[in-house]
Amino acid sequence: MSEASLGTFISFGIYLIFMIGIGWYFYSRTKNLSDYVLGGRGLNAWVTSLSAQASDMSGWLLLGLPGYAYLVGLESVWLASGLIVGTYINWKFIAKRLRKYTQIAGNSITLPVFFENRFRDKRGILRVLSALFIIIFFLLYTSSGFVAGAKLFNTVFGIPYLYALTIGVFVIIGYTFLGGFMAVSWTDFFQGMLMFFAIITIPVLGIIALGGFNPAVTKIRDINPELLNMFTSVKGEDLKFIPVLSLIAWGLGYYGQPHILARFMAISSSDKIKKARRIAMGWVIISIAAAVMVGIVGRALLTGHPLVGKVASETVFMVLVNQLTTPLVGGILLAAILAAVMSTADSQLLVTSSAITEDLYRVIVKKEPKDKTLIWISRFSVIIVALIAFFIALDPNSSVLELVSYAWAGFGATFGPVVILSLFWSRMTANGAIAGIFTGGVTVLIWNSISGGIFDLYEIVPGFVISAVAIVIVSLIDNKPPTEVIEEFGRVKVSKI
Repeated sequence: MSEASLGTFISFGIYLIFMIGIGWYFYSRTKNLSDYVLGGRGLNAWVTSLSAQASDMSGWLLLGLPGYAYLVGLESVWLASGLIVGTYINWKFIAKRLRKYTQIAGNSITLPVFFENRFRDKRGILRVLSALFIIIFFLLYTSSGFVAGAKLFNTVFGIPYLYALTIGVFVIIGYTFLGGFMAVSWTDFFQGMLMFFAIITIPVLGIIALGGFNPAVTKIRDINPELLNMFTSVKGEDLKFIPVLSLIAWGLGYYGQPHILARFMAISSSDKIKKARRIAMGWVIISIAAAVMVGIVGRALLTGHPLVGKVASETVFMVLVNQLTTPLVGGILLAAILAAVMSTADSQLLVTSSAITEDLYRVIVKKEPKDKTLIWISRFSVIIVALIAFFIALDPNSSVLELVSYAWAGFGATFGPVVILSLFWSRMTANGAIAGIFTGGVTVLIWNSISGGIFDLYEIVPGFVISAVAIVIVSLIDNKPPTEVIEEFGRVKVSKI
């Protein structure tokens, strides 16, 4: 092993041992399913904010988004702006009310349970339908994280893709299996800080290597001036409405992401949301801007050996780390990619296992098992889901951004309108929620399989709109909600929890 590889290997090893150690620490502190799935609603503002954003951004912050910016330049600003605005709206309007409502509505510890309790759906349809869509889309989402991790080990150490994939999956399963939500949240907190450090370091080093900001801009303009124009494509053509709308529409996805919403539900008090929001927005704005800069600066630095194609371009961060840093520092920065992958994959595995345990097992079995039994069912569900995602991720030519895009749209359209309207519209009914979940999820699945014309519009847009319309129409046709549901809705606004 070369000196460079050894330094990087040591950095990775220390990092991985630390993550497993956190999982082991929380293993003995997990007493019931609420602890395993939601941490007993005990997160502070810092852990809530950074774990939410780290699990949100995933490997695409260091791979997918820089790779996209590398190919299209400032056109990627439309995507970045949609994400920033979506994040702010989610924290500003959804977080506090969801935290209150999930506790008032039967102390709901998962999104499907909240829907069932919110609408008094004693049939179990809402709970099961929600769980099924969570499993479908999280399998795709989790596999994107596994692909990112495998690309990391493959690029850095030259490990064959299959072996690299196996290593990443094994570590993520390890600490998620052991420690549950608190292990996931605290590892995400540390991983969020590492991601932030890494994503702002590389563009700064890159600009220095190019001789400063002005020389960097000149070099990029010499390559292709359209890279610095957010209103045109790299071919010099004016951007059309549908592509721009599709990029901005990524912001619609936030309101339906179970792994992000779980952080809002788990904060110790709704009063801490404001502080958490400020921390989260600072992290998001700086990180996303830096990720775009990584791609554009990389275009200027790597003219000698350009990264051709979507899959190759997603390695731009890794290539720049190897080119601009020493082995030991590079190992720390590259570990940030692993942090990004883990911070999302672990959250997704946990939410999916909770859907299997809390929302399928309990409904189908119709018995009240012991807490230890539920915890172990959740733990083994983590393994099963991870193995399925592992097989989906076996294709080394998979694009991280494309996998994330599909799953993001699926959650945004399936659950986004239901979450928003359930929190702010008292007239919404259980049948309206069922209609919204079904039409939103199915629209994404169908729309994604068709291309050309209007179907080039990002599937989250039609899915979100159709879901919202279905909820409103069915709810208005349906009988009014029971009095107890209306009264509970009113208590949420005045509650201080």
